[in-house]
Amino acid sequence: MTDTSGKPVLYYIHDPMCSWCWAMAPVLNELIRKIPEGVEVQKLLGGLAPDTDEPMSDDLREMVQSSWRRILQHVPATELNFAFWTDCVPRRSTYAACRAVIAARMQGEHYEDAMNTAIQRAYYTQARNPSDESTLVDLAGEIGLDVERFRDALHSKGVRKTLETEIAQAREMDVESFPALVFRDRKGMRPIPVDYTDARPMLAAIDAALKKSAEA
Repeated sequence: MTDTSGKPVLYYIHDPMCSWCWAMAPVLNELIRKIPEGVEVQKLLGGLAPDTDEPMSDDLREMVQSSWRRILQHVPATELNFAFWTDCVPRRSTYAACRAVIAARMQGEHYEDAMNTAIQRAYYTQARNPSDESTLVDLAGEIGLDVERFRDALHSKGVRKTLETEIAQAREMDVESFPALVFRDRKGMRPIPVDYTDARPMLAAIDAALKKSAEA
């Protein structure tokens, strides 16, 4: 995936049901606002967990809740509503939420972030389950999408193919966990270490990558 055009790109690889992506959201927004001029930001859905109708096992529920507790230790300002674990039937299934972001994108690029954020807020703060299609359809209406068009897209081959393509791109970048940042230029790709509380180290790493890119 070497960039033959020479235009530098920062890839953000994520999943709307990745709790660490939710923890990073405020700093990510700052990073994007302060990104050096000329660097394009592209978001890729990495696909955390494929479709399943099976409820999470007790061990898996505890593992994910432990991850939430670690987030509160490292990024204490993160809002996490543990009522989700008693009010919903959790499933380790995030592909539908990923497809929802793509389906929203099809109605306008600005809806991509709107749907991603709506899913995160529903999951982490409102104890609603984005693994359920009914939740995703409700969120589509709440952010102003054409709901019927969204519902059709959610099941379309095109949306499924787009998700498969983005997952494949992430794997080509050797991304194994989310969130992840990868800088690409005409010389190739390099990971940018993620910082959940401070945009400055990431900006410094991007600046360093740009300087290397400019070297003859």
